[in-house]
Amino acid sequence: MDSKLLELLVCPVTKGTLQYDRDRQELISRSARLAYPVRDGIPVLLEGEARVLTDEELEQK
Repeated sequence: MDSKLLELLVCPVTKGTLQYDRDRQELISRSARLAYPVRDGIPVLLEGEARVLTDEELEQK
């Protein structure tokens, strides 16, 4: 994920910052408790495509 692109992207739900999880290929929104997938290098910033983060995942990141 390009660092300049990551600086520009925000969570569509909360407008908060996103963190890139390289291992899982996801953009993490801690404020929304959502993980957005990155498919073929393209972020899919749709709430319906995101998965809900568990409490354990939030503590780890």
